[in-house]
Amino acid sequence: MKKIIHPKRDQGFDTGAYSDAILVDGFLFVSGQASVDFETSQFKLGTIEEETNQTLNNIKAIVEAAGGSMEHIVKCTVHLADISEFDRYNKVYAGYFKDTKPARITVQSVLAEGLKVEIDCIAKIPASS
Repeated sequence: MKKIIHPKRDQGFDTGAYSDAILVDGFLFVSGQASVDFETSQFKLGTIEEETNQTLNNIKAIVEAAGGSMEHIVKCTVHLADISEFDRYNKVYAGYFKDTKPARITVQSVLAEGLKVEIDCIAKIPASS
């Protein structure tokens, strides 16, 4: 059985043809997230550090809405608009994962709306959640 997970966000926001995340059999599949303010549903463009922080805070909100934490993330896929910003993004990213780091791939991609980073992930949510 699949369960749709949405973080607390602007009530008028419509994700369109996808869900923020789907929880199935304890696995949480989080759609690609970017630097969006969940209160206003507006993009928050900025430096790679600012956008990485906002993006990971959005992922954190979604994972927590499913009953998990950042520690439960097992895999991330990261798209950077400019791979030359990898070191700056990676420094921020590393601060969100303390002990066992998730498996990850980071690639350069063409991103919409002038965004610098987009991240999706998979988390294993504990059964007690």
